[in-house]
Amino acid sequence: MASRWAFSFCFVILLSLGAAEDIDGGFTAELIPRDSPNSPFYDSLETPSQRVGKAVRRSVMRLAGGPGTNAPGSPYADITSNQGDYLMKIAVGTPPVHIVASIHTGSDLIWTQCKPCRSCYKQDAPLFDPSKSSTYATVSYSSPKCKVYGNTSRSSQGLCEYHASYRDQSYSNGNIATDVISLSSTSGPSIKLSEAVLGCGYDNGGSFNAYTSGVIGLGGGDASLISQIGRTYGRIFSYCLVPFYSRSSSKLKIGSNAHVTGQGTVSTPLIQKSPKTFYYLTLEGISINGKKFTVAGSSRHGAGNIIIDPGTTVTSLPPDLYKQIEAAVAAAMHNPKVPDPSGSLNLCYRSLGKTFLSGPDITVHFTGADIKLNWFNGFVHVAEDVVCLAFVPSSCDKVVYGNLAQMNFLIGYDIAGGKLSFKPADCIHF
Repeated sequence: MASRWAFSFCFVILLSLGAAEDIDGGFTAELIPRDSPNSPFYDSLETPSQRVGKAVRRSVMRLAGGPGTNAPGSPYADITSNQGDYLMKIAVGTPPVHIVASIHTGSDLIWTQCKPCRSCYKQDAPLFDPSKSSTYATVSYSSPKCKVYGNTSRSSQGLCEYHASYRDQSYSNGNIATDVISLSSTSGPSIKLSEAVLGCGYDNGGSFNAYTSGVIGLGGGDASLISQIGRTYGRIFSYCLVPFYSRSSSKLKIGSNAHVTGQGTVSTPLIQKSPKTFYYLTLEGISINGKKFTVAGSSRHGAGNIIIDPGTTVTSLPPDLYKQIEAAVAAAMHNPKVPDPSGSLNLCYRSLGKTFLSGPDITVHFTGADIKLNWFNGFVHVAEDVVCLAFVPSSCDKVVYGNLAQMNFLIGYDIAGGKLSFKPADCIHF
């Protein structure tokens, strides 16, 4: 079982999987910001702060939601973000059918809506028709492939059925199957994964929208894209998220070229916990202008006390730590204090146009890694003249390091090596 943590960033990746072709160095894909003109979500009438404000509201609502019920040639992809959501474009089947799906590091399964659909949300693109793919095959409940994903059951025909649900109450139910998945690398030839495990969804609903056809899981479980492609390239990936104000794409790398090294790189242990879908770190504290506030020692705030998730916009902290951080930031600020127009964030200030360019120094302390944030990592414009602290108090132990805090850092996940690395970067030109 893998519950879904809040995910408000979506990536659009141009991908191609199968018995993955051998490409030295790995794979690189482009992640296109959802609010980019290249994204199907782009609304030219919205201001940048309106897009960010929507992402923050979705993130806070999902953090407050209930738990899900289920548990040369380097590959890389462009990540597309819209209002904090990231999308990926992949191809499925033979002949290949292109689909656009939300990517989640907080879930494992790759699934798309399929014909014939019993109950599907409306999507603009045609539904994937498995009967027209010569490489599509259903999976029996007795097959080892059925056990790759944690929440399955036996259908009346003896097939493997999956059940996926997410923190925002979205869901998907359907058949586990195998087919070719293809990813187009922006740095070399495309990759194909033959007999990739995926879900063919016949009963799907919730907050999905017409631009997307499903979900691509990037979690640590066996069914995720990272794990399936990792059997060829190694279970290592990295990304560099561009700031909200940029129209450039972010990058996702998988394989040996995804290692994060060089000057300025710091690393912290990746903690193995159940469910293995999530990527756990250990948060020791946060400093405001050099004064360190530590995480209170208790059983729920030990090793692996925070999840890193590029799909959650804001960072949620243990309530006792958040209270200290908010007070310290408030004491350091001189701008006029105002309420968040959406009511999502607690500490907000009048930005006076573009005159708000910095706040107090904020450093996040993970075990073995101190991360000094840029101003746009710690603060977010939720309106043209309102800027807010991009942290919230957690509820129900949902402590998450969100994507605002990750922007303009090259972040590498070495799953086999058990570490996560940060390196300051200009992700626009990465």
